[in-house]
Amino acid sequence: MTYTYEHPHPAVTVDVAVFTIVAGRLAVVLVRRAAWPHAGKWALPGGFVDIDESLKRAAWRELREETGLKAGYLEQLGAFGRPDRDPRERVITVVYIALAAADRIELRAGSDAKDARLFFLDELPELAFDHARILQLAAERLRDRLDTEAIARRLMPVCFTLTELQQACEAVAGAPIDKRNFRKRLDALEVVEPTGEERRDGPHRPARLYRVKR
Repeated sequence: MTYTYEHPHPAVTVDVAVFTIVAGRLAVVLVRRAAWPHAGKWALPGGFVDIDESLKRAAWRELREETGLKAGYLEQLGAFGRPDRDPRERVITVVYIALAAADRIELRAGSDAKDARLFFLDELPELAFDHARILQLAAERLRDRLDTEAIARRLMPVCFTLTELQQACEAVAGAPIDKRNFRKRLDALEVVEPTGEERRDGPHRPARLYRVKR
């Protein structure tokens, strides 16, 4: 199909910020760009939207092609369209947030990505385009939107300790949480249940393992 208009049209891309929790710290998936512009720099996985696909479908496709990940949860963060954000042409990008438990992340770089890795949010490399600003806003959205139940359901592995869950909530909130208040809130939510198993780490008393209630 051919389109002819009097006015030039911007290109549209999608980018995906995939967050997870690693060792009690908030981390994000980044890919190393293989081509110009910003070849060799790290960036959010993403790419151009095909003319016949929806924005969300394009986000799913680009994420799978560049990292091997299949995101079950996507939330649109917003659109970013500063005129000089991409040297190739006028590019407007629509950014999505994805969440995944670390034990379900198996990265496999593909498409135009040379590499794909997890980076702690407070130890990011230099990022391409305006992705540093985008990630800052994405992290703020997480802190505003995610509650204890959402963190348990979307960011925790199948089995976890209550301490690990609290650490994940603190990582998202960016601040410490009182242990007693956290346990009271967790009891009130009734979102987790014991598995009947324990985990022993070193000489300490075994910790009870929990899972999310179905």
